[in-house]
Amino acid sequence: MKTFKEAVRSKDFVISAEVFLNPESGAETIAVQTQLLRPYVDAILLTDNQDGKLHLSPLAAASLVIANGVDAIVQLTCRNRNRIALLGELLGAAAIGVTSLVLIRGNRVPEGFNPRPKAVFDVDATELIAMASKIKADESLPALPDFYVGSIVTPHHPPAGWVPEKLTMKADAGAQFAHTHLCMDIDLLSDYMKHLVVAGMPRRLGVFPKIAVFSSAADARFLRDSLPNHRIPEAIIRRLDQAGDAEQEGVEICAEQLQQLANIPGVHGAHLVATRNLATIPAAVDAAGYGPKS
Repeated sequence: MKTFKEAVRSKDFVISAEVFLNPESGAETIAVQTQLLRPYVDAILLTDNQDGKLHLSPLAAASLVIANGVDAIVQLTCRNRNRIALLGELLGAAAIGVTSLVLIRGNRVPEGFNPRPKAVFDVDATELIAMASKIKADESLPALPDFYVGSIVTPHHPPAGWVPEKLTMKADAGAQFAHTHLCMDIDLLSDYMKHLVVAGMPRRLGVFPKIAVFSSAADARFLRDSLPNHRIPEAIIRRLDQAGDAEQEGVEICAEQLQQLANIPGVHGAHLVATRNLATIPAAVDAAGYGPKS
């Protein structure tokens, strides 16, 4: 099994995706999802209670994904654990064969939890990245984990003279790649990447924009309106609204954007998420001419 890091080193355009995790997720459902995606992606990301939604441990899910023949990227947030717990998760990730991590702050826990959990934030995302990087060089460990450490960025239109200070700090702490927040605005993403290229960031870390396969205009509106870091142009929502088959239109939009991303300097690949039907991810990858993989 080729790892995500190996794919990045050997391929011009790398594709990862997310599976659907929920409280009912188990070995059988994750196996089915992994086998569906396996011919079309280089890795599968396991989220850490993304947007405060409860589901099984990302490490447990990662072990199941790896057992089914796909490399796993584990997301860990600073929101849910103190530094001792995070160190334990990092060592546990190494023990089960995880080689790639996305280390983030984590969104505010939404309303509706009863009793409401307390956010921890013992460390911030940059400190967590530094912790993972130090573990890679800790000679007291019997086997040094060779983590490929990632973070997250929000594309925007930078002003003149802008310097990517936060991303530089993360790279200095040991980040080697970055996913973006969901961005379906190719013009905005192109402008953002131009500034990163000028700053020399793609030489330091790989950038993988996150794009979605929408099953309806309602899905796109919900994500745009409820998550301020997500960039979804109104033109895409209109296309979905006007389509006779919104899900097929979502596949075509994603395929078009995959082809466009491959031509943006500094972009190393894409990270895909389906809003409802996981099978739309293979359909979009195939339509863009990137699958199935051997």
